[in-house]
Amino acid sequence: MFLGIDLGTSAVKVLLLDADDGVVAEASAPLTIQRPRPLWSEQDPDSWWRATEGAIAALRERVPGGIAGVSAIGLSGQMHGATLLADDDRPLRPAILWNDGRSAAECEELEQRVPTSRKLTGNLAMPGFTAPKLYWVARNEPDVFRRIAKVLLPKDFVRLRMTGESATDLSDASGTLWLDVAERRWAPELIEACGLSQQAMPTLFEGPEVTGRLRQEVAAAWGCDRVPVIAGAGDQAAGAIGAGVIARGRALLSLGTSGVYFVADDAFRPNPERAVHAFCHALPGTWHQMAVMLSAASCVSWVARVSGAKSEAALLDEIAASDRPSERLLFLPYLSGERTPHNDPRATGAFIGIDHETDRAALGRAVLEGVAFAFADAEAALRDAGSRIDGVSVIGGGAQSPFWGRILASVLDRPLVYRRGAAVGPALGAARLAQMGVTGEAPDRVCSEPPEDFVAEPELGLVDHYRERLPHFQTLYANLSESFRLASTRPASTSQEN
Repeated sequence: MFLGIDLGTSAVKVLLLDADDGVVAEASAPLTIQRPRPLWSEQDPDSWWRATEGAIAALRERVPGGIAGVSAIGLSGQMHGATLLADDDRPLRPAILWNDGRSAAECEELEQRVPTSRKLTGNLAMPGFTAPKLYWVARNEPDVFRRIAKVLLPKDFVRLRMTGESATDLSDASGTLWLDVAERRWAPELIEACGLSQQAMPTLFEGPEVTGRLRQEVAAAWGCDRVPVIAGAGDQAAGAIGAGVIARGRALLSLGTSGVYFVADDAFRPNPERAVHAFCHALPGTWHQMAVMLSAASCVSWVARVSGAKSEAALLDEIAASDRPSERLLFLPYLSGERTPHNDPRATGAFIGIDHETDRAALGRAVLEGVAFAFADAEAALRDAGSRIDGVSVIGGGAQSPFWGRILASVLDRPLVYRRGAAVGPALGAARLAQMGVTGEAPDRVCSEPPEDFVAEPELGLVDHYRERLPHFQTLYANLSESFRLASTRPASTSQEN
């Protein structure tokens, strides 16, 4: 048996996998995001550990004795988060998350200080990445910065609590802006540009490698042996492992809190000018390209909440019942800013075309279409990067809606394969990496594509309709970019999100 732990943004998910790739059980525990100021997004690292313990406890209730049979544990998690630790391994401040936009100025300065940064990392400096966040802390919280002994990514803070080891994997490290992605090693010049030393960095491992063993007290509390803990992967690479997306040209759409268009590759093919990410994959000698939207399924959660729908599922049913493609209404899904292709943390969401006839179903439909149009922008950027896209699987919480799949397939004008168990993709990928780490089995054998649940096919009438609508969506960002800048000066809030 193998255990996968996925530290997401809204929840920690855990999954038990048997030796035949069968999901035995899964469980989760919720997390909350704090937004104390405009553009800020933070979480308490200790809440990650509490949620992990809660999810493990829930799993033990569902499968008594199941964890006792675990032979290895793999980790996946939200990428880019800056978790700053003192020399006693305690957090110095809340972690700054992937969708935090405060460090735009620091991005520009870092690229000026290290002119070769795009060549080394294959990526633009973006506020979501880890390095600019540290540069911001150095300038704005110098007392905190002086006390930093170690910088960890979110899942690796959980690893530290599990094993006592400071380690990370190459796919997650690719999102720090401190990694030479082609050479798969730390880039000292980028680390030093942030005022840090390489001693502050965790040790690098390939995804299936063992990083340590479970601490005795943790093993006793969880009811298992001191089993190996595998390096694992960032959530998107882990999701790709779970979906069997490992060969060049295989791709996936991830409909989670954020939206990701991920394409596996056998070489490093960067295109930073279009805000495409070029990262190490979770397996040795592999890479991937990734277009990232900061809000995807979270847009559906938002519109359900503000429109007074009973639930997201109820809203989706309401939209499907009316089944009216938007004729005038358009939605920009930039609720947390945007990466690909705009790289603009100040971008905001917007509805265009509201009139007296606009109802809740129409707003919801426009949201589904707006996210789909943003994925079309993402696909165009990936093709410009030289990505070959042979087939696309869909994972994430939003993958549970066949109706949304019909819209996505029609906007992209390609069939989309929905995989069984798609909502738990990263946890499944983490468990598969754990399996490879202790059995030595080949990736081609372990990382099979899960069985098809259904295929969303493009519909001719919708394809033609959305082909006409897409250019109108694409002009809105340029037309509204100055308004986005002004909106970013709104008063501070102290909101929380689940």
